[in-house]
Amino acid sequence: MYDYLVVGAGLYGAVFAHEAKKKGKSVLVIDKRPHIAGNVYTEKIEGINVHKYGAHIFHTNNKKIWDYVNQFIEFNRFTNSPVANYKGELYSMPFNMYTFNKMWGVVTPQEAEEKINEQRSEIQDTPQNLEEQAISLVGRDIFEKLVKGYTEKQWGRDCKDLPAFIIKRLPVRLTFDNNYFNALYQGIPMGGYTKMVENMLEGIEVRLNTDYLENKEELDKLAKKIVYTGPIDAYFNYSLGALEYRSVRFENELLDIPNFQGNAAVNYTDRETPWTRIIEHKWFEFGKDENGNDLPKTVISKEYSSEWKLGDEPYYPVNDEKNTELYSKYKELADKEEKVIFGGRLGEYKYYDMDAVIDEALKVCQSI
Repeated sequence: MYDYLVVGAGLYGAVFAHEAKKKGKSVLVIDKRPHIAGNVYTEKIEGINVHKYGAHIFHTNNKKIWDYVNQFIEFNRFTNSPVANYKGELYSMPFNMYTFNKMWGVVTPQEAEEKINEQRSEIQDTPQNLEEQAISLVGRDIFEKLVKGYTEKQWGRDCKDLPAFIIKRLPVRLTFDNNYFNALYQGIPMGGYTKMVENMLEGIEVRLNTDYLENKEELDKLAKKIVYTGPIDAYFNYSLGALEYRSVRFENELLDIPNFQGNAAVNYTDRETPWTRIIEHKWFEFGKDENGNDLPKTVISKEYSSEWKLGDEPYYPVNDEKNTELYSKYKELADKEEKVIFGGRLGEYKYYDMDAVIDEALKVCQSI
């Protein structure tokens, strides 16, 4: 009999299991996938740590969380500076002086600000949809070239048909700062995220290829408490209906060249290009292996955003009014499950950055 059965070996489950073991509790971690680390899983291909479920860049302003993850693995100094490709024109992201110079030829912050304000004034009333909201924040030119196509591919809908609240703000910097995340601490685990999670789970029993919901009755008998990080609607057998997600499909290619695009992330912001971005994984670790040697090959991943259907991998919760209301009904059911703690992105139907997942898991550990 274990004290805790942790369902899911992603960040939330691994942090919870580590903390429980530290307190002398017996823990069994299970995962239906053939590997640990959930969506932050990295797989080594030709010496390159490939982010199998999309790019994950750790960033936080929380020193406590930064110190926490650094006890498991050393992080490098990677800074996220994506590039936008609009029909062959390259722009800096987030929107900064390099972007405005390329867009309009302006040179000073004052000129850039005047140009943005002039274009923003197109929207006088309260924005009624995402298109109007974006124009009210950054103006028509930046919206058309760097926001519209990318957003429509992400959501599979026209910007006029998307609610304004999806874009609360767009980062506009009147400096030459290319750092996408305005975070004090940022980096990639040296050796990959899988190694980090492996270290979190050290000394803890882990069973892979084990589907909790298919073997629920038998697995529930093994522990006093369950920590469930799978989809909350699946736990209740979709009895109130399925929550909606956006999904992502990846096309990976191993190329026999040392450099494909010269940057970890390039966003394709026109609607015509079918993929949303291309990730070149080696640049998360400066194109070198663990011994500091240059890597002769490269691995790229093209990302395609797609509608989610049952059986697909759920990535981004669609936190609109309808789904939020449905989640609140599932949450009521979850609160009645005295033996079960629901946590993480799927268990709480919430878009979480990695630092927030870890922080939430630690808070739950503290409270119990």
